[in-house]
Amino acid sequence: MSSRQVASAAGPQPAGAAGHFVPSIPDNLAYGWLDPNKEPVLEVGSGERVIVDCLPSWTSDIEAPAPFPLLDEHVRALAVLEKGPGPHLVTGPIAVRGAEPGDVLEVAIEDASLRQDWGWSGVWPGQGALPRRFSERSISFVPLDRVAATATLRSGAKIPLRPFFGILAVAPPLSGGRVSTVQPGAFGGNIDNRELVAGTSLFLPVWNPGASFFVGDGHAAQGDGEVSQTGLETALRGRFRLKLWKAKGWTLPRAVTGADYVAMGFDPDLDVAVEVALDAMVDWIVELTGMAAVDAYSLFSFVGSLRITQVVDGNKGVHAMIARAFIEGPGAPWSQFRASPDKAPSGSQSNGTAWAR
Repeated sequence: MSSRQVASAAGPQPAGAAGHFVPSIPDNLAYGWLDPNKEPVLEVGSGERVIVDCLPSWTSDIEAPAPFPLLDEHVRALAVLEKGPGPHLVTGPIAVRGAEPGDVLEVAIEDASLRQDWGWSGVWPGQGALPRRFSERSISFVPLDRVAATATLRSGAKIPLRPFFGILAVAPPLSGGRVSTVQPGAFGGNIDNRELVAGTSLFLPVWNPGASFFVGDGHAAQGDGEVSQTGLETALRGRFRLKLWKAKGWTLPRAVTGADYVAMGFDPDLDVAVEVALDAMVDWIVELTGMAAVDAYSLFSFVGSLRITQVVDGNKGVHAMIARAFIEGPGAPWSQFRASPDKAPSGSQSNGTAWAR
């Protein structure tokens, strides 16, 4: 499928933009499902940029008061889309020409910007990290100040905005059919990792021809854990550069931020998620440096960090982080393993790393 064949699903470029644009019209959306059989709304070549509009997560028991109007696209989507098991409206999929199982799709997150001036959050009885603490539902609507980059909470507290997309995914394996948007997995999905802000590159293992990239679940802010069940949910516009790395063979999502390497693990058991993330990080340090696995394990124990990504999405998430300075620093004895500058992740400010070795 060429980009010409899907021109009706794509839209005119936002002012001053370059590349492709996918608006959040119903034909370009899925509600609550990630479906490997969904036809792509756009096909791009490796290395091309795309701007994608996304809508907030939403449930049928939410009614926004007058000061917090829904975008027209949001109203239309809720009216016509069949809802799946998840509350997330995701845009896509976007196919990447030449992608095959065993490849890795680099999603360089170049920008994540607000599309509306408010967000919402919720607490429901029996849910979240304190399921027995709160007996009544509580939905709050929060003004967002784009200029000051702050949100004013119902309590009066002001917090800084840190927008990112909770869902960044390739299509899950065909063998499993369509899956809920709630649980993250090896395909990415509802990762809800607050490190995935603009300037970060996320690496997703490819499970199907074309990769089929989905994105949604915009958050204006969220802490590690996402303990109350939601972040500060809102509508975002993202700009991404999608690049293929052939036959990498990675089996779990990884990320490179401006400062850190990030390996991820998911499992219903938090202890198992810790092991998965830590195993992946030890393997990655070995790949990057050539040191023995036991030395990589010790290095991470001395300078790395384990963080709880989220505990509310069925498959709990843990991410292991180690500062790039410990891998790429000029005094590192394994500096001969560093790659040339053109190997650096697209979303990275690196002068050259061994991340793709």
